[in-house]
Amino acid sequence: MAVKQTIDNYNALTGPQKAAVFMMSLPEEYASKFFSLLEDEEVKEISVVMAGLGTVTSAVVEKLFIDFANEVSNPTGMTGNYENTERLLLKALPRDRVASIMDDIRGPAGKTIWDKLGNVHEQMLANFLKNEYPQTVALILSKIKPDHAAKVLALLDQNFAMNVVMRIIGMDSVQKEVLEQVEATLRREFMNNMAKTAKQDSHELVANIFNNLESQIQTNFLTDMEERNVEEAEKIKALMFTFNDLPRLDATSIQTLIRAIDDTEKLAIAMKGASDEIKELFFSNMSERKVKMLKEEIEALGPVRVRDVDEAQAYIIQTAKMLKDEGSIKIPDSSSGDEYIY
Repeated sequence: MAVKQTIDNYNALTGPQKAAVFMMSLPEEYASKFFSLLEDEEVKEISVVMAGLGTVTSAVVEKLFIDFANEVSNPTGMTGNYENTERLLLKALPRDRVASIMDDIRGPAGKTIWDKLGNVHEQMLANFLKNEYPQTVALILSKIKPDHAAKVLALLDQNFAMNVVMRIIGMDSVQKEVLEQVEATLRREFMNNMAKTAKQDSHELVANIFNNLESQIQTNFLTDMEERNVEEAEKIKALMFTFNDLPRLDATSIQTLIRAIDDTEKLAIAMKGASDEIKELFFSNMSERKVKMLKEEIEALGPVRVRDVDEAQAYIIQTAKMLKDEGSIKIPDSSSGDEYIY
């Protein structure tokens, strides 16, 4: 078995050898962090060199760290700007993540998260906030401009909105830690998702917006678009999935959707304004007992506002899309020509 060499000449070290000595000299928790930032090929190269290093004298290790410290200290000074920051981040993080971070730092729409929210469309912000706790929504609306907060509040469910208003009235001074936590959540879960949405196909983006409009307003927009550009309108409609598109789902998907709907009142309201075809689609995929209970609940509703029906049907579509994203159901593309025979 060959005896490994002793390295006692710092000047004879190659670049990979310097990297290997440096990594082996670090505490394990720091070395592991460095390795996590390297590409697989770089890790392999350094690992091979580490395995064949042999003995390295303390003088060589000391010289290595002195040179490293001198290099980092950079006596000529340094310039902190967006370009240098972006270049440094790109060496350690994926490009799309760096782009999101830099967009947030540059913040063309505002310097703070609250400035940025002031430039977000009220419908998009309302769609996000309606799933949050009333106390959180109250805090967020209290931090943005009153006219923008009013538009968002008007788009929320009436009972939920009043709960938010009462929380705003009773709001005391907010602890710094709580405010920072809310800001971090908004950056992570909302602004980052907006950045991803901005990269979507423009037709898909418009289709998603149209999906969230009330049915009459949605119809008006589509009719207007057809008059202006039939081809573009068809592309949008092909990407949309509305309540009236539910018959495109197969029986298994419909049954999965029914099981996932946990708000029976909204289901009843949605069915109240549904076509006979969709009612039969749901009834035929439910047990007799559930059908009877649902029909009784529908009859007990009495007159229902069109807006409430639209909201209930939107809830069912949102549930379907969530199941699609999870891979639990498949929604056929309306332009794919997929058909089913039962």
